[in-house]
Amino acid sequence: MSKETTKESKDFIRTIIADDLASGKHETTITRFPPEPNGFLHIGHAKALCLNFGLAEENAASGARCHLRFDDTNPVKEDTKYVESIKKDVKWLGFDWGENLYFASDYFEYFYDCAVSLIEKGLAYVDQQSPEEMRAGRGDVNHPGVNSPFRETSVDENLALFKKTRDGEVGEGEAVLRAKIDMASPNMNMRDPAIYRVLHTDHHNTGDVWKIYPMYDFAHPLEDAKEKVTHSLCSLEFEDHRPLYDWVVENCPVPAVPRQIEFSRLNLSYTVMSKRKLLQLVEDEVVSGWDDPRMPTLSGMRRRGYTPEAVKNFIARGGVTKVNSVTDFAILEAEVRNDLNKKVDRRMAVMEPLKVVITNWDEEREEQMICNNNPEDESAGTREVPLTKEFYIERDDFMEEPPKKYFRLGPDRAVRLRGGYIIKYVSHIHDEAGNVSEVMVEYIPDTIGQNAPEGIKCKAAIHWVSAKYAVDAEVRVYDRLFKDENPDAAEGGFMSVLNEDSLSVISGAKLEPSLAEVEAGYMCQFERIGYFCTDSVDHLAGEKIVFNKTAGLRDNWR
Repeated sequence: MSKETTKESKDFIRTIIADDLASGKHETTITRFPPEPNGFLHIGHAKALCLNFGLAEENAASGARCHLRFDDTNPVKEDTKYVESIKKDVKWLGFDWGENLYFASDYFEYFYDCAVSLIEKGLAYVDQQSPEEMRAGRGDVNHPGVNSPFRETSVDENLALFKKTRDGEVGEGEAVLRAKIDMASPNMNMRDPAIYRVLHTDHHNTGDVWKIYPMYDFAHPLEDAKEKVTHSLCSLEFEDHRPLYDWVVENCPVPAVPRQIEFSRLNLSYTVMSKRKLLQLVEDEVVSGWDDPRMPTLSGMRRRGYTPEAVKNFIARGGVTKVNSVTDFAILEAEVRNDLNKKVDRRMAVMEPLKVVITNWDEEREEQMICNNNPEDESAGTREVPLTKEFYIERDDFMEEPPKKYFRLGPDRAVRLRGGYIIKYVSHIHDEAGNVSEVMVEYIPDTIGQNAPEGIKCKAAIHWVSAKYAVDAEVRVYDRLFKDENPDAAEGGFMSVLNEDSLSVISGAKLEPSLAEVEAGYMCQFERIGYFCTDSVDHLAGEKIVFNKTAGLRDNWR
């Protein structure tokens, strides 16, 4: 997020932080990005990531920093593969946590001590009701809850029971530790919430040491306080959890008092952001994995060819507010297109090849056409592309009966080859199925970079690839994963509005020879088609050429 963007539009969070620094309330700013390692980061997480790390960068003069902290308090769903993927995504976006890498699991002893402190104060108790009984006793928004029969258990009994849960002497589901707050509170989060549960599950970081694990709403404020976070930034759904956050900080032995501030999350049309739903797409093999280019994950976007600059520009464009809204997916694509347009080279590729033969060209003759690498960047220079007697054009660049405003190749028509000669139609032939299989043309000498000679109308230039030097490739064309703008609200559930045409594979594409040896992750614009990148998983330079479509051009009418 650029400093220019920040100066132009200081949001309410930046205003709060600036005021706190100016007043001396804080000498510096400490934020944190606290992902749970139970899935891959998606574009929604990127907003929080850019905000927290961005604030640290903007206030670096005062010693500000952002912690990367893994909220790994639920061993049932967490895995080290998610930890590593998150680290990779943070670095890909251009942020560095330096020495500020933390794990909530490193604080398990501290959480336990805080829980014991609450029991000793009479502010927590071990509840041995069944989950169903506790659920029924909480009441609802119209009815107050009912006190647990274990609510008034003595401090000594609670301490002994809590120790038994830690020692593994209590089975899963047989007890929880609850905060003693107010069962009649209008805020359901304050009705004696569970703050510890029994789980006899090994943890990716602590192994089999613990048999009990803290709940998120209990651990999270303690993590912030222990790390002396000044501003704990989270999405709006945690606004109702803030009273519990403050209650935990107020009643536990903490070294600092952080301030929770909520902002609206990033919602994107034609996609889902729930990690549970994304996991279902992976497990049901609707997609090839978390990094499938159709997924809204950062790894999927990276594989598709999105750039970190485009993602950050998209997030900055949306700003930071308290208003929930849905951003059109097309805006993200526009930012990707704008960024790639400035920085990637142009190359020629034919998706649906139609052979063209130059009748007035010798069989062995070859000429090198000079093509611009990037018209948007003069420093990008030029390249040579070989033209031979036979070459390929796009099938829809020739029509037997072209309409009035069709300016490409057809009977009695002429067209320019990109970077090369003007060619004019001679004849064409059909295959057994009645489709055009070959077009014969004549080239017009001395027309490279020159206007068409008198009597020849030429109003368009088309791309092409030499048949002799063409590189065979697989091209994967991606569309939106869902047909519905809001799949979460679909009557039949989000899986009912999957777009069955979200992936189409072109196996016979022909590319110019300069693309034969490009490495995985290479990006370019296929002229007149769109932006593409070589696949990071399946592409193998010189052997198996696989390109993914990143985004189309603005104008699809070529």
